[in-house]
Amino acid sequence: MGEAPDPAAVSTAPVAVESGVEAGKRRYDSPVRREQANATRQRIIEAACELLAGSSIRDWQGLTVRAVAERAGVSERTVFRHFDNERGLRDAVMRRLEEQAGIDLGHLDADAIPTAVARAIEAIAAHPLPPKGPLDPTLSDASRRQHAALLSALAPHTEGWSERDRTVTAGVLDVLWGLATYERLAADWDLDAADAASGAAWVAALVVEAVQSGRRPPPA
Repeated sequence: MGEAPDPAAVSTAPVAVESGVEAGKRRYDSPVRREQANATRQRIIEAACELLAGSSIRDWQGLTVRAVAERAGVSERTVFRHFDNERGLRDAVMRRLEEQAGIDLGHLDADAIPTAVARAIEAIAAHPLPPKGPLDPTLSDASRRQHAALLSALAPHTEGWSERDRTVTAGVLDVLWGLATYERLAADWDLDAADAASGAAWVAALVVEAVQSGRRPPPA
């Protein structure tokens, strides 16, 4: 007869038993599932960008979780699985728009600012302009006379320039002269009237100096 096993020789180490929850979690966190989740997230962001493309860059009212979910072909619950709230979704969309425009605000240096400005304008121009409300006739006439005055002032220094170059130059000076410039400097940068005026005049002087030196706007 065989001898009975020595109890002391029998291992008493606990046997690890994988629970169904742990196994399911590992399967859910698999590379394939992560790839699928990332693809869904990207599809949601792209759908949001497509929705935004049909409106002014300032009009984000239509960018709701429900609208984005419908556009992406997913449920609202799926959207919330990838974004904590509507603000998180919109932040992701803004970062995607910056990426598409080739603008990296986290690593912007001075030499890259002109290119960033041009790319930002091009990205904004890809969206429809917001509807322009009626302007008081007096204000409309003042704007027309300002345009004419700028073109006339530049004329002696822009002989031989193309109409495009003269219009670009006058348009930039007109923007510096406009109400929107002061509102942006005062509201967004908290500049008082004197500093706002000084800054706008400084840039205008640089433009005029370039014109007088024969330096035209760069080609598009």
